[in-house]
Amino acid sequence: MARPTLPPAYRHEHGAIKNANEVVKEQLTVGQRASDWIADKVGSWKFIIGQSLLLTIWATLNVTAWIQHWDPYPFILMNLVLSLQAAYTAPMIMMSQNRKADRDRIEAHIDYEINLKAENEIKAILDNLDAQNIVIAELHQMLEGLTNKKNG
Repeated sequence: MARPTLPPAYRHEHGAIKNANEVVKEQLTVGQRASDWIADKVGSWKFIIGQSLLLTIWATLNVTAWIQHWDPYPFILMNLVLSLQAAYTAPMIMMSQNRKADRDRIEAHIDYEINLKAENEIKAILDNLDAQNIVIAELHQMLEGLTNKKNG
């Protein structure tokens, strides 16, 4: 037996739901991927510990003179290197954060679309339930009429 088709009023088809991660990933350029990678690495404990060890070794070697003093105290060269590092990493981190804000906007828009779809689905279900309630009420009246005729 063929499955009956629903009248148009009870159909509630909608498009596919988008994944925010895929939408954002499709739009990334090489520079944007690089800034995200740098922001991920610089914002980690591994980086902080590694940089702390490097600076400690730098200072120790220059204070103890195990190797020729290439940067004597007050470590002007080290300050220059750190300033250059900060000058380049800060804008890259900000680019990454801006992109994450853009991703949040895309995700909020997708959430809005999902909410609209859910609202339409709920409305379709409620309309279907209303139609079923009407049919049940009509059937109930018909049954009462038949039992009244039979008894009366």
